[in-house]
Amino acid sequence: MILVYLIAGTYRAAGMERVLADKANWLAAQGHTVHILTTDQMGRPAAFAMDSAVQMQDLGINYEENNGGSFLSKVLKYPGKQIRHRYRLTKALKGIKADIVISMFCNDVAFLPKIKDGSRKVLEVHFSRFKRLQYGRKGLWALADRWRSRMDLKHVQAFDKFVVLTEEDKGYWGDLPNIVVIPNSVAMKVETPAPLTEKTVIAVGRYSYQKALDRLVAAWKIVQDRLGPESDWKLRLVGDGETRPELEAQIAQLGLQDSVLLGKVESDMASVYENASILALSSRYEGLPMVLLEAETFGVPCVCFACKCGPKDVIRDGENGLLVPEGDIPALADALLKLIHNPALLARMGAAAYADAVRWRPEHIMQQWQNLFESILSSQR
Repeated sequence: MILVYLIAGTYRAAGMERVLADKANWLAAQGHTVHILTTDQMGRPAAFAMDSAVQMQDLGINYEENNGGSFLSKVLKYPGKQIRHRYRLTKALKGIKADIVISMFCNDVAFLPKIKDGSRKVLEVHFSRFKRLQYGRKGLWALADRWRSRMDLKHVQAFDKFVVLTEEDKGYWGDLPNIVVIPNSVAMKVETPAPLTEKTVIAVGRYSYQKALDRLVAAWKIVQDRLGPESDWKLRLVGDGETRPELEAQIAQLGLQDSVLLGKVESDMASVYENASILALSSRYEGLPMVLLEAETFGVPCVCFACKCGPKDVIRDGENGLLVPEGDIPALADALLKLIHNPALLARMGAAAYADAVRWRPEHIMQQWQNLFESILSSQR
């Protein structure tokens, strides 16, 4: 097959970009021709290694130059970028002559099904149905988010197949005839699970409104107060992003400098998981958090807010981790303390997580994608 993936860029060291790299590499290894077309790469290198057979092309639209600007500026400039994007993408696709084009739900979603290049169109979403409503923006931005959320439901129905990550999210989109659930995969191979002997809780992700690490730091203050000054348990935050200054100030204000390690993005994530005993997730919203799947792969139990979407599809509360009501900071602290105080329970949940991780193996997940592609093409004949 000739396959084309559409994404804004591959330069971010984030979950969607990692998933795409894993997919592209797997499909190329199976002998398929894989192209990745971007709009905002702008000469930056890919964050994750790509097979040399994967063909990359940037269309040079640069939507990001308007991010952070005024509402009026974005409204005025976006239509022109859309026209340029559609023209360049149409030209590229007619040249490639793909069998299937897969959008990662970026700026092409409104017009891709209308491009007549002979390919079938698939849309995959890496966030929940309600993501736009969870941005927490005010004024005109809030109105735009509500309008775009309504338009999302219209756009997804125009694709041959619409792929979501979780059964939970599938229910939120409604009874769509083209909807399919295929979760993400984890390419890491782990022969021996983490020993769970380090007194370290980790949180992995961008320092952002979505990840809400300020709520985890607030919960950690409760944990530390209950453990007492002699405790040697640490909270290690792994990532970077725009809320770093606020996190630094919060950690200082709460007097947690000795027990909260505010780190940066790590290239050796295997070492991060191997030296952790618990993973905490305090997000306001997700799609299917890769950190949960990776933690399971290393046998690290997870303590999570039950946000939309993802945690409820991964965590069976009390078996391979603990779920607490979204936004309940004292409950998050209680769940962390429950595992900290009970090494036997921690070990039991870690073993259950490690066994559960078989669900995320690439050979299992990618076979679902291959079957989907083949069914789409066979229905065309």
